[in-house]
Amino acid sequence: MLVANAFGTWLSQALANLIKARGYRVEFVLSGRELLDRAPAVRPDVVVLDADLPDLDSIAVCRTLRQNRAAWSMPIIMITATPATKQQRLAALEAGAWDYLSVLLNPEELTLKVDAMARLKLEMDRALEESAVDPASGLYTMRGLERRARELASDAVRRHAPLACVALGIGVDPKGAGDGAAPLPAATAYAGQVLEASRRTCDCVGSLGQGEFAVLAPATAPEGAKTMAQRLSRVIETAGPRPAGVPPLRVHAGYEAVADVHQTPVAPASFLEHAGTALHQARAAGTGERVRGYRA
Repeated sequence: MLVANAFGTWLSQALANLIKARGYRVEFVLSGRELLDRAPAVRPDVVVLDADLPDLDSIAVCRTLRQNRAAWSMPIIMITATPATKQQRLAALEAGAWDYLSVLLNPEELTLKVDAMARLKLEMDRALEESAVDPASGLYTMRGLERRARELASDAVRRHAPLACVALGIGVDPKGAGDGAAPLPAATAYAGQVLEASRRTCDCVGSLGQGEFAVLAPATAPEGAKTMAQRLSRVIETAGPRPAGVPPLRVHAGYEAVADVHQTPVAPASFLEHAGTALHQARAAGTGERVRGYRA
């Protein structure tokens, strides 16, 4: 859990003690900018956001979290040291907060709501893990990709057909804005939208993790897989206009492809694993070749 600037040291500690008593680990940040920087990496179960931040407008911080750095499934509770007005509550809810309340008037209510929201988030995360498609992005989940790989491999065996998997990794272009750090969730979401719009009708696009995607490509031989990896990399890097907050991107890619799955049997899960391995090899090469085929 992240708690942003909870009214000073003594009240922060009192709030932490209340929440820790229910079994949560609490991390504090002292400003809105620090919250925006740390939230994507920490990925907290709940964010408790002070309505009176020392550096930024808390409503704007909440809205930025929702737009660029945090999934809507992550609860954000905004708290105030004064009685909450209707206008304040409406503004917080419109910005994406799950609730807005006065912690001084009823601290027990905060702990109960934190508990309820954390449980709900865990249930939502569990449901997403078991789902074949991520409802937010429309892309296949890892479970969905594995299922489609089995289906496509089985069909390719029957038809003596080729099958390929292309893995793409998104990073910040060091020649553009940014310092080469991992892309923000907004950049990942943008790349996913570009891939979904650029894929062939028969292809299946899914997420391999933060900033990494896989494209299962039926009827695609090894030479076609390399061409596809190059084309999709170029499309992601050059598509525009990019949304605000998305820096220029650099893409690495890896692929695994078999010309005849019947003659060269490959376990369905291996297509994903091998393409991911080739992607990591391409990334490790630094300034070398940015598209690589799998090598055992």
